Amino acid sequence: MDKLLIEGGVRLTGEIGISGAKNAALPLLCAALLTREAVTYTNVPQLNDIDTLLKLLARMGVKVSRDLAAGTVTLDASVLDNPVAPYDLVKTMRASILVLGPLVARCGEARVSLPGGCAIGARPVDQHIKGLQAMGAAVRVEHGDVHATVPRLKGARLFTDMVTVTGTENLMMAACLADGETVIENAAREPEVVDLANCLIGMGARITGAGTDVIRIRGVERLAGTTHRIMPDRIETGTYLCAAAATGGEIRLTNTSSCYLDAVIDKLMDAGCEIVCERDAIGLKAPARLSAVSVRTAPYPAFPTDMQAQFMAINCVASGAAVIRETIFENRFMHAVELQRLGADIRIDGNTAVVQGVSHLQGATVMATDLRASASLVIAGLVAEGETVIERIYHLDRGYERLEDKLTALGARVRRLA
Repeated sequence: MDKLLIEGGVRLTGEIGISGAKNAALPLLCAALLTREAVTYTNVPQLNDIDTLLKLLARMGVKVSRDLAAGTVTLDASVLDNPVAPYDLVKTMRASILVLGPLVARCGEARVSLPGGCAIGARPVDQHIKGLQAMGAAVRVEHGDVHATVPRLKGARLFTDMVTVTGTENLMMAACLADGETVIENAAREPEVVDLANCLIGMGARITGAGTDVIRIRGVERLAGTTHRIMPDRIETGTYLCAAAATGGEIRLTNTSSCYLDAVIDKLMDAGCEIVCERDAIGLKAPARLSAVSVRTAPYPAFPTDMQAQFMAINCVASGAAVIRETIFENRFMHAVELQRLGADIRIDGNTAVVQGVSHLQGATVMATDLRASASLVIAGLVAEGETVIERIYHLDRGYERLEDKLTALGARVRRLA
């Protein structure tokens, strides 16, 4: 199993490009199930989760054409002869549940194994099931599978008990081919939801309200093919900004946008960073030492849970103390123990962490527990004295394209160990 070796103490400088967003690409690829015509995606990141989903779609009968060099994927779902998502392909990826809505809408039936993914807490699919049932589907959970059948979905008024991004995306896709109007209340407002809606509209869907907490979808008989460019990855963007901030660096990130990152950028400026936002780029210059900043995670547009671990890492070496409150997932502080191995001063009480900045961290061997925890350990390793070895970095490969190459381009001393 691969490991990452980091020799810390190098100030990150230079310029790199940001990849397409994993959290946008996964639902977008699933949207191709809704049409018999070919759909082409550009700016597709090279990630393990993308590879897994493409294998899953191919298993269902989708023709997959991919140009890695160009970052394009074309999907032809004209034939869907196996509307099943088996456990062997979904066990490592929570987003696999996103095939459920499109399959039910297009085929009238789907059998999807309950998915796995990062161990950051419960992410139940009950909101997905509840919504499909309200639209007329018969849904059973048996032998670890969600089995849904319906002659044709019917529009309905849906209210999710909690803000759920994948739930909103699944139900929005399903509603595109339903009979009548569907209204999703308490909908997720994330930019990735808007990106999906824009793609669906390009395919002929009738959607209004994406980006607000009420989304309306008027079902149509069929959707057409389209070409869609995937939005830049705001979490990858935020991660490299944090890495530069922690090392006292100065970087410029291209092929990205600050418009999705207001909460993150505000906190980095509070920490003492100078940030310049361009149309398609972001520049950051860090002070000699950061000031500690407290954060509280909440649904978009508030501070994202996917940036919590990275800010815990930069607070470990900042001046002062910070309070971090995690309100989305109940088990998302597992990286704290590993950061403590590097010398961090962190106290955990339930969903709250108190981080007292220290003058320096020391390299050690640590273990990644989930995707964003992995990123926090990378940031800590970049500033730690000596060598840090991060084990179980397959998590990183799920969500960060060519991480060691991009860090090396910024001057970091990073290499992969087999």
